[in-house]
Amino acid sequence: MNWPRTWLLLLAVFASTTSQAGLSLQLNDAALSARERQASQQLLQEALEALPQRFKQQLDRRVSVRWGDMPAEVYGRAGRFSGIELNAALLPALSDGSSASHQTARPHGSVRRELLATVLHELTHLYDRAQRWPQADRQLQRQCRQREQSLGAVGLPDYCRGQTARRFTLSDDPLLLDLAGWPQQVGRRGEREHENHQVARSPDRYELTNPREYLAVNMEYFLLDPSYACRRPSLARYLSAHFGWSPAGQETCAGGLAYLNAGRDFARQPLGSIDPQRVYQVDYLLAEANDALASRWGHSMLRLVICAPGRPLGPDCRLDLQEHLVLSYRAFVGDVQLSSWDGLTGAYPSRLFVLPLAQVIEEYTKVELRSLASVPLKLERPQLEQLVIRAAEQHWSYDGDYWFLSNNCAVETLKLLRSGSQHPQLHALDSIMPNGLLDTLAARDLADRSVLADDAEALRLGYRFDSFRDRYQAMFSVLQAQLPITQAHVEDWLNLPAAERQPWFAQANLRTSAALLLLEQAALRRQLLLAQDELKRRYLSGRESADPELNTAGGALQQILANSGFLSRPAELLEGGYGLPQRAEWQRLEAESQARQQQLRQLSDNLDQEVRTLLEPARLAELQAAEANLAQLGQHLRTLHKASGGLQLP
Repeated sequence: MNWPRTWLLLLAVFASTTSQAGLSLQLNDAALSARERQASQQLLQEALEALPQRFKQQLDRRVSVRWGDMPAEVYGRAGRFSGIELNAALLPALSDGSSASHQTARPHGSVRRELLATVLHELTHLYDRAQRWPQADRQLQRQCRQREQSLGAVGLPDYCRGQTARRFTLSDDPLLLDLAGWPQQVGRRGEREHENHQVARSPDRYELTNPREYLAVNMEYFLLDPSYACRRPSLARYLSAHFGWSPAGQETCAGGLAYLNAGRDFARQPLGSIDPQRVYQVDYLLAEANDALASRWGHSMLRLVICAPGRPLGPDCRLDLQEHLVLSYRAFVGDVQLSSWDGLTGAYPSRLFVLPLAQVIEEYTKVELRSLASVPLKLERPQLEQLVIRAAEQHWSYDGDYWFLSNNCAVETLKLLRSGSQHPQLHALDSIMPNGLLDTLAARDLADRSVLADDAEALRLGYRFDSFRDRYQAMFSVLQAQLPITQAHVEDWLNLPAAERQPWFAQANLRTSAALLLLEQAALRRQLLLAQDELKRRYLSGRESADPELNTAGGALQQILANSGFLSRPAELLEGGYGLPQRAEWQRLEAESQARQQQLRQLSDNLDQEVRTLLEPARLAELQAAEANLAQLGQHLRTLHKASGGLQLP
């Protein structure tokens, strides 16, 4: 025997066998006709061709496929025999070719397409159960287990969180869980939320059942839908990175991300577009605390510093305030203020609003008399752009529950930062307080708080927007200098009934009258806030009231609340489709959103008088007195100005 030649032959056979190792699908065809066998083999071959090479290499086994009896609504399942079983009732249509043209109400359309998706879905379950992690992942888990044994769970470093309890290849990966909608619970050291709230614009609500089904459903679309990377870019990026591969024939995505501007200017078109490449920075925007129960720890938001068209990325983009947008998780109750008790019990939906920066500044600094701090986050360029994309995805898909103590604005913002930027230092970070979250971000060198060191410079450059409280106090000092009033602080003056402020108007000179006008405007805003709170208590708690006056008068308010919901849940404007809206859907979006906006504009024109009938008589009288004060002061100012020889004021 020629031993060297024999060894070479054996090595060649071994090498050939090794190169062909991987997934194979074996059809159990004993009871099939020739046509059924051929159609089945074609289906399985098409499934194999759609799969990434790494998938096939790691699922290194022979998977048996057979046709069997099952309920009509079930297309297939991964059987207990570690194979796949398909619904035999669908085999005749597959074998005669009619399944390709037979459309269904299911997500993929035709019966044949659904069968192909089913094979890929069930293969994904087998792949997920295989636990064939890359060598680097296995080494990491081994290291983390050793550290857990020696240090205990409390002493584990951040990068080990969620690693030691892994059971599946992908569906329990912490990053996938963040993206899929099962984020970490606050204060539970990595424990995940039990319910998925990414319920809108879903391709198949079966994905919300659990992370394993979420993975399998999304693999169907990742492999079969050319628009998947445009509709769910974060998940497409994750799956492509895991497999080191992207499906062929993917569509070219539109340059911008659609969003609905929830600003209160009902005359403008709400549909807008964000280009992540035009976002220069993302700031942590903190509305500082006041004495209200719901606001004593501040409010967390994110500010997108967007460059004006034609301006290159750079510090000058911070001057383009008209382009800047604010991402704000709020409890959706329209214009009615929050109930503290309902906020504690999770009675409100939590949604991601996209608002113009100018409106946010006015709301907090002029109406609520709260300062805003805008602190840049230290993100690499890819992290920043991924965060913007993730925010757009959440805007279209997320509808959670708002809880003051466990799922408030700080918690929601942190979840968005974690899943969007995928910054490793955010993985084990917890905070339930907006001001505490900023402190933690700064302590971990994730936020540049140095921009607030010089108050004047921070105000000049737009890192800080101060409360109008100091301006009102300055105006009040003008009153104190001329009028013999006894109040010591501006709050004392604003708390006076409007009828007690009115007698001082006649004694005011031109300068003092101008100061009084500004303070009366502040007093009116104050009354409007109190009126809103009263509406909340009377209307929202009396929806089932037998009082016909209350129910009739609340009609306009109920209608405007119902019609404005699309601004925080824009998915309701579209039927069909999933994920981020694509260009083909934009025309309908524009028409639908504009029609809703026109309705809101008409409603808002009549809302003021109708809603006032809901107010208690004392509140209504105070509101009317404040408005009368403003009118009287305006006339008084015009008279004084004319007497001084100036031009007549309008």
